[in-house]
Amino acid sequence: MKNSATTTPQLLIENQVCFPLYSAANAIVRAYRPLLDKIDITYLQYIVMMVLWEELSLNVKELGQRLRLDSGTLTPLLKRLESKGFVERRRSEQDERVRIISLTEKGIALKEQAQYIPEQLSCSVDLPEAQLRELKNLCEQFLDGLDK
Repeated sequence: MKNSATTTPQLLIENQVCFPLYSAANAIVRAYRPLLDKIDITYLQYIVMMVLWEELSLNVKELGQRLRLDSGTLTPLLKRLESKGFVERRRSEQDERVRIISLTEKGIALKEQAQYIPEQLSCSVDLPEAQLRELKNLCEQFLDGLDK
């Protein structure tokens, strides 16, 4: 029987663009884990907090758009962050259907503990800063292409 891999190169793992992206994403989350365990949050909670440290307060829809997360993923994350005392969820005064997410004092204080995490992680990645910026730009272009 002829080797089917020679007739279907599009199915060879080494020809896939998405596989190294998937593997890299998993590796990044694993690398962040010990750093984030120290402040008792997960990677997804961390990226939510990064947006909130920048914005202080915004609605769930805007947060989901910024992070490319759907409400089914975001709602349980926000509930856990609220139970830890880092955020508060409330209804908008203009539209009761809209939920506003705001940092609490404890959430603002968490920023102080988290501010060194990016530097600690970047020390473990052996790529020049210019290549990291290029990688970020390529990933953003890739995502934009998928969104079209």
